[in-house]
Amino acid sequence: MALPACAARALGPPLQPERGAPARTTCPRRHSRVEAELAGSRPGSVAASVRAGPPRGVSRGFNSQPLLDEPLKASSSPAGAARTPLFALLPRGRRRRMHDLRRRWDLGSLCRALLTRGLAALGHSLKHVLGAIFSKIFGPLASVGNMDEKSNKLLLALVMLFLFAVIVLQYVCPGTECQLLRLQAFSSPMPDPYRSEDESSARFVPRYNFSRGDLLRKVDFDIKGDDLIVFLHIQKTGGTTFGRHLVRNIQLEQPCECRVGQKKCTCHRPGKRETWLFSRFSTGWSCGLHADWTELTSCVPAVVDGKRDARLRPSSKDRRGSPNTNPDANSPSSTKARNASKSGKNFHYITILRDPVSRYLSEWRHVQRGATWKASLHVCDGRPPTSEELPSCYTGDDWSGCPLKEFMDCPYNLANNRQVRMLSDLTLVGCYNLSVMPEKQRNKVLLESAKSNLKHMAFFGLTEFQRKTQYLFEKTFNMNFISPFTQYNTTRASSVEINEEIQKRIEGLNFLDMELYSYAKDLFLQRYQFMRQKEHQEARQKRQEQRKFLKGRFLQTHFQSQGQGQSQNPSQNQSQNPNLNVNQNVTQNLIQNLTQNLSHKENRESQKQNPGQEQSDGNTSNGTNDYIGSVEKWR
Repeated sequence: MALPACAARALGPPLQPERGAPARTTCPRRHSRVEAELAGSRPGSVAASVRAGPPRGVSRGFNSQPLLDEPLKASSSPAGAARTPLFALLPRGRRRRMHDLRRRWDLGSLCRALLTRGLAALGHSLKHVLGAIFSKIFGPLASVGNMDEKSNKLLLALVMLFLFAVIVLQYVCPGTECQLLRLQAFSSPMPDPYRSEDESSARFVPRYNFSRGDLLRKVDFDIKGDDLIVFLHIQKTGGTTFGRHLVRNIQLEQPCECRVGQKKCTCHRPGKRETWLFSRFSTGWSCGLHADWTELTSCVPAVVDGKRDARLRPSSKDRRGSPNTNPDANSPSSTKARNASKSGKNFHYITILRDPVSRYLSEWRHVQRGATWKASLHVCDGRPPTSEELPSCYTGDDWSGCPLKEFMDCPYNLANNRQVRMLSDLTLVGCYNLSVMPEKQRNKVLLESAKSNLKHMAFFGLTEFQRKTQYLFEKTFNMNFISPFTQYNTTRASSVEINEEIQKRIEGLNFLDMELYSYAKDLFLQRYQFMRQKEHQEARQKRQEQRKFLKGRFLQTHFQSQGQGQSQNPSQNQSQNPNLNVNQNVTQNLIQNLTQNLSHKENRESQKQNPGQEQSDGNTSNGTNDYIGSVEKWR
């Protein structure tokens, strides 16, 4: 085999065999073997170094051949010249660079080969799996290996569509925020929709002792009769939202007629042209802008009866005299009876309260935007207050842009203790005349009057508990809303940042409202818990009656079928079933024991919830007469 021209020039002319060397034989293999042995016997030849192996500690592994620092001298033997590699003839720097390049190329090619084969195997497996799935879904298809180009394109399109849908789902509904991805929604029960809106504990420690009559609020509201709901709207308590719920979000036989672009709605009784609701969105401000308790109790009967000219009706002679310090004399119950006797209608007063600090800040922001409520009449004892009795806090047309400090510094500001003033009977303290009694006594009388009126109202709610407010209203008036109320935790008042000093000053300016709100919140939550327990008791009692009905019906049909069978074939039944009476007695005993166990268990549960009440259901008596009697009673 001839060498290339470059190799021949590098090696030079062919060397002649040395003297004493054996002659070339006719066998080329034997001749080359002899030449290799002679070349290896020389100490400086390449063959000797190759035969001797690598130095100690150097393996013969992949790319482990040591580099030669000096170019090898050409051996004088032909075998040595033939076995000298071209790599050894290069300069040392180039040899080192080529060695590193070859090592890197080998490792990179190995990694690429492994990655290519792994991806090919994965794609092949995925192709088989998807092909099997399509064959199960879309019917028998051709084998996966023989799938044509169209099938491959369709498969790839479906895979890409699936991946795109997964990405979009993760983008639109990340994590566990999406309700559709929560498995607990299908396994766990629905949460209580009336849970505490302020994320506090549902159980609380009552501070006040209320009777059963104070907690039980059940109004037999006759919308077709003469009953009337009167809404006392206090500023910045969420009354506007609640008033809209009354005219737009309540289920009625004849809903309120609300026209687009108009605030007022027509809320007539079924078959009559009379209103059943006295509020801002039904009758307007008929008794003045944000009329208080004192104004409504004297104005509403006259307005309802059509005596609008008697809106500012003078009070009786005894009410013009010294103020009465007994708040129960003008309680809502006595006022309701007095109004009912004059107008022939039953008035049910309702209102909404709010946390005093939040309400005060919200009113300040509202006044800062230009609100004045100048149209408020403040009629008390038949006349409005004079300018000396009720001075103004500002001199211009409005109080827009006033800072909070100026709003708090005005001693005649009606925002201070507004809820107590609007819920109390002002005739007890001489209306707005502050010289009738000392301030301390006046505050005490106003607070007690407001508490009494609030307790005897048909219903009141709290802005901080929207869902509980909805629940108590529905249970009180037996009227249901269409959509649930929404709890808004972010308001204009919550956006106002105040320090602890300002908050304490606001609480000091509204100390009567603070005490009234604490009283109202305690009564509100106790009423809610009482109504919930009452609802659970009624549901349990209904289940008990249904069980008794089903048991009585089962026993009645069972004994009637047995009696008919015995009357038809008495001798045959006795001959075929000698133990029939024994089986009947066993069946009756089992049913009786089961009934007694259920009744004992239910009585124990009722005793745990109501330990002071007597047990209404005792042990079930024997026989079928009691069951049949209870069935007829339940019917």
